[in-house]
Amino acid sequence: MRHTKWLSLLTLAGTLVSAMSFAETRTQIDAGRGEVPLVVPASYDSAKVTPLIVLLHGYGSSGSGQDGYMKFSELADSYGYLLATPDGTQEAGGENNRFWNASKACCNFFESEQDDADYVMNIIKTVQSQYNVDPRRIYLIGHSNGGFMSYRTAYEYSDVIAGIASLAGAEATDPMPAPKNPVHVLQIHGTADGTIAYDGSDIRGNVYPGAVETVQRWAVYNGCTGAAKIVGTLDLEANLEGLETTRSRFTDNCKLGGSSELWTIAEGSHIPAISDNFSKEVVEWLLARQKVAAVANSSAD
Repeated sequence: MRHTKWLSLLTLAGTLVSAMSFAETRTQIDAGRGEVPLVVPASYDSAKVTPLIVLLHGYGSSGSGQDGYMKFSELADSYGYLLATPDGTQEAGGENNRFWNASKACCNFFESEQDDADYVMNIIKTVQSQYNVDPRRIYLIGHSNGGFMSYRTAYEYSDVIAGIASLAGAEATDPMPAPKNPVHVLQIHGTADGTIAYDGSDIRGNVYPGAVETVQRWAVYNGCTGAAKIVGTLDLEANLEGLETTRSRFTDNCKLGGSSELWTIAEGSHIPAISDNFSKEVVEWLLARQKVAAVANSSAD
């Protein structure tokens, strides 16, 4: 009964995000599963390298729905980045919700064997084949199931992904050896999230770590030592008064090209009413961090 209620909440979350969609796409690419919307900034110059962001939606949502909620396409011109907003595949049963095969916990409920990390990489490679992408600034942003997927892709393709931002997602069920390369990681999570718990929980018996454990794992992966330090506050939730979000960052001895940071939204929900500053803060955090050196050839770890 508990898991049925959780699944209903997760699907409702995706449906609500989809209903907020106002995004308009400018072009399309095909990375092997049909058309993927791609926003190209007005400032794009094929003679200059341009950052790429891939936005990964939550369970039951869509790429356009996620962008309608977070509005990253509206910032592409101002910040000068390419933005891909793909759809996950639809489930083989149930309500045929879109999902990403991200971890044991979330959200491959019908045991698909598809490799979504490979698909995300195919999206990146396809954009690279058509546009002059900056190999030092390739990023993932994910919400919920998309956050889980961001972590998996960053782990498996640490030679390619410069950084990720996860809203209400989580790391893999089981701790693993460090990936071959450091990656910049930002976890954003509300303490009142009733779908993906801030302190961690399980989905159908499959455990996922909490927000703090998630960033601690990546701090270790990135070679950071010591405890996280509070480095500031933010206003990320429009319906909560004041600077409700606390920024905690591992700052000691992190490998060049890697970092681990947590933005805790006090009393924030699974789908926070994001402030006007939310997406700008995320984009600025990512674009300020890049790979140590350009990678000539993409390959899985």
